[in-house]
Amino acid sequence: MINLAITTGEPAGIGPELSAQLPFDALFDKYPELSLTLVGDQDWLLNQANIDTEHYSGRLKFHHIGLNTKAEYGVLNSANAQYVLDTLTHAANLCLSGEYDGMVTAPVQKSVINDAGIAFSGHTEFLEALTKSKKVVMMLATEGLKVTLATTHVPLRDVADQITPELLTEIISITNQDLKQFFGIEQPHIYVCGLNPHAGESGHMGREEIEIIEPTLEQLRQAGIRLTGPLPADTLFTDKYLKNADAVLAMYHDQGLPVLKYKGFGNAANITLGLPIIRTSVDHGTALDLAGKGLADNGSLLTAIDYGYKMAMARRHTKASA
Repeated sequence: MINLAITTGEPAGIGPELSAQLPFDALFDKYPELSLTLVGDQDWLLNQANIDTEHYSGRLKFHHIGLNTKAEYGVLNSANAQYVLDTLTHAANLCLSGEYDGMVTAPVQKSVINDAGIAFSGHTEFLEALTKSKKVVMMLATEGLKVTLATTHVPLRDVADQITPELLTEIISITNQDLKQFFGIEQPHIYVCGLNPHAGESGHMGREEIEIIEPTLEQLRQAGIRLTGPLPADTLFTDKYLKNADAVLAMYHDQGLPVLKYKGFGNAANITLGLPIIRTSVDHGTALDLAGKGLADNGSLLTAIDYGYKMAMARRHTKASA
């Protein structure tokens, strides 16, 4: 079986109801080797849906972690910040031990965790530290497009300074390796965006392409990685190029993700590469204004489960073939 843990996220948001109201019958019919464990406060989850776990013959379970204080739809409470982190820690540790094959994360609210006096910048950084990973890469994926980011949540004025040969080498190497390991692509073809408009226009609009990006890509090509670029982003994100790309590397957050979200928002997943575990997530936030109203769409959570399952199956096949 492929055992996935679903961390149910900020209790005041839509994560618990999306998790508890998944179409479990359809999921288990579609994925005959899938089992799921919902990680969170069992009573709060059962408040969202009356789930008969016995009906699913052991393929659906709860791992109860109690709320620190009663949850209320749409109302953040910093008293539950540690509860949210405890769900993540449990799932990640059991992924590391091999009890879970991967974790799927419902959205959390960074601000309320920080309000509790806990330094927290997001799932990605939290899991990077917990698993003692050297470097992780943010990927968003939807049907027909995978985008990884060289830089993530940094001010635009700082992006150029962060684009170094060392960073690009790390990001591209991790992307290449995990496309092989988790997506079963034997020789990934990665397309790379330039940093500047028109990819620098031969140095007239910036020299990062000439002095940093192009030489780094050439070195990585010599090492056997299939790379095309740097190309202007407004050109690269067209069918002419995307039909041949297994993934696209964007230089900064808002260069790549608007295209990805336009193409697949609500049916995309956030995937963390470079971890020793599989972690996928939804592409949206806690939607406090929708919580408890039955209006939230579970498309992205279903997509995250789909990627988590397929990545775990691909890793299993890769290990068996080694």
